Amino acid sequence: METIWEILPSLVDKLAAHVVLSASAIGLAILIALPLAVWASRSQVVSRVALSLASLVQTIPALALLALFFPLLLSLRSVFGEGLPTLGFLPALLALTLYALLPILRNAVTAQANLDPGVLEAADGVGMTKWQKLTLVEAPLSAPFIMAGIRTASVWTIGAATLATTIGQPSLGDPIFAGLQTQNWALVLAGCFASAGLALAADNLLWVIEVGLARRKRWMTLGGIAVVALGILGAVWAQGAGSSERRIVIAAKSFSEQYILAQLIGARLEAAGYAVEYRDGMGSAVVHGAVANSSIDIAVDYTGTIWANYLNRKDNPGRDVMYETIRAWESRENGVTVLGRLGFENAYAFAMRSDRARQLGITSLTDLAAAAPQLTVGGDPEFFERPEWIAVRDAYGLRFARSRNFAPTFMYNALASGEADVISAYTSDGRIAADRLVVLEDPEGALPSYDAILMLSPRITGDKAVIAALEPLLGAISVEAMREANLAVDREDDRKMTPKTAAAQLAQTIEQQ
Repeated sequence: METIWEILPSLVDKLAAHVVLSASAIGLAILIALPLAVWASRSQVVSRVALSLASLVQTIPALALLALFFPLLLSLRSVFGEGLPTLGFLPALLALTLYALLPILRNAVTAQANLDPGVLEAADGVGMTKWQKLTLVEAPLSAPFIMAGIRTASVWTIGAATLATTIGQPSLGDPIFAGLQTQNWALVLAGCFASAGLALAADNLLWVIEVGLARRKRWMTLGGIAVVALGILGAVWAQGAGSSERRIVIAAKSFSEQYILAQLIGARLEAAGYAVEYRDGMGSAVVHGAVANSSIDIAVDYTGTIWANYLNRKDNPGRDVMYETIRAWESRENGVTVLGRLGFENAYAFAMRSDRARQLGITSLTDLAAAAPQLTVGGDPEFFERPEWIAVRDAYGLRFARSRNFAPTFMYNALASGEADVISAYTSDGRIAADRLVVLEDPEGALPSYDAILMLSPRITGDKAVIAALEPLLGAISVEAMREANLAVDREDDRKMTPKTAAAQLAQTIEQQ
């Protein structure tokens, strides 16, 4: 496993992206909040409405707020055109700006409301215009209080920005999410320390500006502003220095197999001369939409997921018919090229500990249905909302005593500890064999096939060099090889590998076949 010191150099681009995103959101929030605060200070109605709306935004979890901008921007593309980004920087910026509004707005409104009436009367007495009174009297007196709100907003925003990973925006959330899914705690700590350090640095620099304003020490105020500006410019430069005309963006959903396959694909493209960027920890629906609109260039998806979620099909015509139907549909509807199948299937399956299954006499989903009212079922965060679960539930009449959500990696820990009796496992997961789990039979055929397929966005569909680099992977990965690679990442002993190392080992296995 990588140590923190080995990981830190790779965090530079994530840190730069995090700084640019957070600074942009805070800057935009300031531009919105300050004029609104001036207006609110002159109208009780505006004050109540503005503060109520800003407070309402705070009741929405940051992750949900980020996710909500994806369908919103998608619906607006019909108005603004196909060039409107629906993933990445823009939705993250908008969501975080809303999140940063409340502390800035509240402090600014409070500062305006508590200005000394005598000072304001004196300003009127000397004949100041409204603009002069605002800029020469109200603003200087309110500035320290407003800076306190900006400090609070900055800390909140830097922390919430880690969640932008889920909608395809690079941030310090990338190592945190990747580390959680692969149980690489050094990676989690590196992301957390970097994010916390950035928040502390920003808070202290803004404190210097706040003190400078309060004590009328111009050198402190200007010095703090200069350091903040240099930090932001440095982050912008670092992002620009890493740009490349031939950069290929590869997505990975939030489980080990996806991280490994992304690294496998990336290594082949780097060998072909491309610069590669990884977007890890993305949601399933987000990945599919991102490939369709070319926010992401390459992703591995699964036929069963597309069949159920996007074609809205509930029948099961067989693997080959399903694959060809999906291939034609993706090309026709989205302009996406399904390059081919990788050779293995990662289907949903229900798994139990062998001793527990033997104790209850369960070998199939039919048997499970009879015992379900006394059992707890565990699934990944999206499983119980997916059509596959609904199809299985209805086909067998499954009614469990309790259902619980776990991150994919932790589902197996829950099964081992007895916190779940049965889980929605994945057939290519190495922990099925390692933990000696029993995969329950599906006699009704309620679960569709899940061939892993390689998908290319419209932007690179015609790139023959990309296709040539990736074609050797088609049909080359057996389920046994994929299970071995997954287990190498998910295991918790000294043989644990990073996704990159496991991908290199998988590449060797492919070459030897």
